[in-house]
Amino acid sequence: MTKHEFRYASHPEDAKKYGTEELRKHFLIDTLFEDGIINLIYSMYDRYIVGGAKPAGKDLRLETIPYLKSENFLDRRELGIVNVGEKGKVSVDGTIYELDKKEALYVAKGAKEVIFKGEGSPLFYLNSAPAHHSFETKKVGKENAEVIELGDEKYANKRILNKLIVNSIVETCQLQMGITELVHGNVWNTMPAHTHERRMEAYFYFDLEEGQTVCHFMGQPQHTRHIFMEGNQAVLSPEWSIHSGSGTSNYSFIWGMAGENLDYGDMDVCPPNQLK
Repeated sequence: MTKHEFRYASHPEDAKKYGTEELRKHFLIDTLFEDGIINLIYSMYDRYIVGGAKPAGKDLRLETIPYLKSENFLDRRELGIVNVGEKGKVSVDGTIYELDKKEALYVAKGAKEVIFKGEGSPLFYLNSAPAHHSFETKKVGKENAEVIELGDEKYANKRILNKLIVNSIVETCQLQMGITELVHGNVWNTMPAHTHERRMEAYFYFDLEEGQTVCHFMGQPQHTRHIFMEGNQAVLSPEWSIHSGSGTSNYSFIWGMAGENLDYGDMDVCPPNQLK
């Protein structure tokens, strides 16, 4: 079974006027994983799709949705999959890929059949963007990731960045994905904050201790807003918005992005003391 939802893009001047409920309605994705269901949220930010698949004992086929006007989901799209649960399997046109937790699979434009297998208890987090070319479907295991250490314990933002679906590892049209893991005792992510008007982004928070929360900061650097989030929830980040967070414990998050370029370092940094 597939559920789908449509989200319009918001102008930054409008977002300044949103209260808590409106912010959560437009940007927070609070339910991604339901037993035996694929949840898909189609966003007008670069026509990005955020989703989750929880097989829970039965195979789930990725079906097209009305907004795509295509026979198959990937006729004009590419797809990134990251497993955030127990070991699982994904079948792409009959080829089986095994994914451990925090391993990724890039599925190229043109694949006809994607099936999330029902064995075990995997949780498949999904990002998809429009594609103009068909590259190669490729698994990205832990040994393939580009690993970078960032931050400083002095500023409570020491973290490990794992680049998974990036062009130095696998060719894509515009989709980029990776995992950032906060070191124990550190709580800030993406600080100093930044924007990148060439790309939108989505954050998915997970491995958050039960009963704890992450406060996700968004908005223009001088007009910030916040959304409190739980584990296994995602948030849309427009091109005009910062995307940063602080938790009541350490956690991990998946960043996914699409837009004008594939340069991970293309960002406009805002020093912490200039945020308002």
